[in-house]
Amino acid sequence: MSITLRRIVLGAAFGAVILGTTALAVEEPTFKVVLHEGDFEVRDYPALVVAEVTVSGDQKQAASRGFRLLAGYIFGGNTTRQSIAMTAPVAQAPSGQKIAMTAPVTQTQSANQWTVRFTMPSAYSLDALPAPNDPKVKLRQIPPSRFAVLRFSGLAGTEAVADKTADLEKRVSTHRLRAIGPASLAQYNPPWTPWFMRRNEVMIPVAP
Repeated sequence: MSITLRRIVLGAAFGAVILGTTALAVEEPTFKVVLHEGDFEVRDYPALVVAEVTVSGDQKQAASRGFRLLAGYIFGGNTTRQSIAMTAPVAQAPSGQKIAMTAPVTQTQSANQWTVRFTMPSAYSLDALPAPNDPKVKLRQIPPSRFAVLRFSGLAGTEAVADKTADLEKRVSTHRLRAIGPASLAQYNPPWTPWFMRRNEVMIPVAP
């Protein structure tokens, strides 16, 4: 089964901050659960501010390249060299601010071009964010959205994602929801997380 849109969450933290400090918690976008049935949910997300880049290569290569570019931005690669610790809630440091990373980090494909996206902390409006030094990093606001979501654990390989997507599509149909976009994949753990501890989701945008 073909999945035209893939959302990949690359981790809830870098695991350890670059200078060797311990891993820090990261904020995740808030949402309202409209429907909950076991591992299936319908969620309403508010408007989100994101930073994104478009890169080429296969899925793994693009994820790595995009992640590095966006990490550069949030770790001070911006016009004001801002720095905010990767904590929730977000706090501003007195000198040099970094923008905290949030989950999910997303990746979408179009003709072998991938858009990799970080959701910005809720404390920031689009106007409040510093401009990126790298012109490949773009900032924008995504309007409020509703998603049908199916949670699953383990490895998110091609066959597993296809099976879960087919299951989610059936549930969308059963609940008479109208899909308004393709399926996406969300992964909430860094790659070194043991397979049995991994948290994944397939998501389909649906009409309110």
